[in-house]
Amino acid sequence: MIALLSENPLLLLFVVAGLGYGVGSIKIRGGQLGVAAVLFVGLFFGSLDDSLQIPNVVFMLGLAMFVYTVGLSSGPGFMSAFRGQGRKSLSFIFIMVLLSGFIAVGMHFLMKLDAATTAGLFAGSSTNTAALAGVLDGIAKRFGEVEGQGMIEAAVVGYSITYPMGVLGGMIAIIALERAFRIDYNAEAQQLRHDYPIDSSIQNATVEVTQEAITSLTVRQLVKKYRWTAVFGRYKREGKIRLSNWDTCFQPGDLVAVVGREEDLEEIIQTLGKRAETHLPREVSAYNSHRIFVSNPDVAGKTLAQLNLTERLPVVVSRIRRGDVDLLARGDTVLELGDRIRFVSRDEDASEVVKIFGDSYQKLSQIDLLSFGLGMAAGLLLGMITFTLPGGISFRMGFAGGPLIVALILGALRRTGPIVWTLPYSANLTLRQIGLILLLATVGIRSGHTFVETLQTGGAGLIFIGGMIVSLGTAFLILAVGYKLLKMPFSILMGMVANQPAILDFSLTRAGNQLPTFGYALMFPLGLILKIVYVQVLFNLLQ
Repeated sequence: MIALLSENPLLLLFVVAGLGYGVGSIKIRGGQLGVAAVLFVGLFFGSLDDSLQIPNVVFMLGLAMFVYTVGLSSGPGFMSAFRGQGRKSLSFIFIMVLLSGFIAVGMHFLMKLDAATTAGLFAGSSTNTAALAGVLDGIAKRFGEVEGQGMIEAAVVGYSITYPMGVLGGMIAIIALERAFRIDYNAEAQQLRHDYPIDSSIQNATVEVTQEAITSLTVRQLVKKYRWTAVFGRYKREGKIRLSNWDTCFQPGDLVAVVGREEDLEEIIQTLGKRAETHLPREVSAYNSHRIFVSNPDVAGKTLAQLNLTERLPVVVSRIRRGDVDLLARGDTVLELGDRIRFVSRDEDASEVVKIFGDSYQKLSQIDLLSFGLGMAAGLLLGMITFTLPGGISFRMGFAGGPLIVALILGALRRTGPIVWTLPYSANLTLRQIGLILLLATVGIRSGHTFVETLQTGGAGLIFIGGMIVSLGTAFLILAVGYKLLKMPFSILMGMVANQPAILDFSLTRAGNQLPTFGYALMFPLGLILKIVYVQVLFNLLQ
């Protein structure tokens, strides 16, 4: 069996990937390792025999694909969150990453670790695979694959041993401080509902208008005055169903269909009148609801307002489903390939709307290799540039940092002329999973022997303790300093400590809403870049 796998590295790769993915799907007390389990299965196979190896080009391909797709999907949210939070959040994230690094340096001297192990410990305690990949890439370029093999293995061992604590550390800190600070997640969500559109509670309601005071105000004026996040659709007046628009003024007796967050709907009902006992009948209405895909690259990257739909057709877009999440359609909502649009229009106008958005599942299954290839090439070229810091320390962004930075920029731009840089949601996730599996399987197999030797010699205990201190210390600092000193919402801060999807899922469960995803969108890309750079600087300084 060993000989077969040794002679067929492609077979070895897929055996490790398949078994690892299976192991990662096993739930233990509500949590699971996910794709990260591929690394540990790779370590097991790599420990069986030194002859089991995967070509290095597989590692480089997986790394570049993984960070590039992460950057594309994170770019819009990162730029939006950064514009909203400004220098305060930038400085906070930078300082927290720096302090986390200082803790790792303290563990380095206290436990007398080598530079490569410390770099792996820092990456593992924050579950940052891209940071590990960055330092491995830097070691290979500086020392060569042969001479640097020992350091590469030491870094992977440090990462592997501290990774589990990197996941648990954030969860432990969240539980401890939410009790210490007596966090009320529902109260936070209510206070932040205008600043952070939480999409999970989008509902429908039919309102009977009874208030005379609002009859002189248009829908546009009502939404602006009360800061409602809602969409007004059909309304019934004198037995006839019509479609509302921004200039519509409601009258007493009107029945109005509204889509919005639960809190806003309650306020809208009280302001306009009362909740109607029955919904507007669809079977006798000239206006019906339709759901289609965005597959036309001409509209991808544009806002709904830029399409001027209401000026071209009697149509109201109410919701946009992106992945597994429903978003309320707003004028500033930017469309992406793969979005599912829900709109209300006459049946005879639906075909015109389809022409605008595309509605082709086949097109969504295809990848624009022009934009994907150009973006990847630009990222790889950036990663080859050598940057020199004061003191003579030089580093490269490598196959991790270069593609990530380029992808963040292109993802935020979304399109340049006719070129759409973003990928359909499903295609992005597929490429990301493939890239991560290639990356984790390769580094795991290559480092299996060193991992076992470390466990046998007893050095794993110290490394694990060091990772625990770094992980817990960083999580407690982010939550405590952010909440007490900077007065940031605890729900947002939970997303900031979510270095791994399991922590984010845990945070979402604790909060009961989507607020942690906003902290995650802000912290993840910026923290990723800082850690990729810092781990290489850390290694060079301690070397």
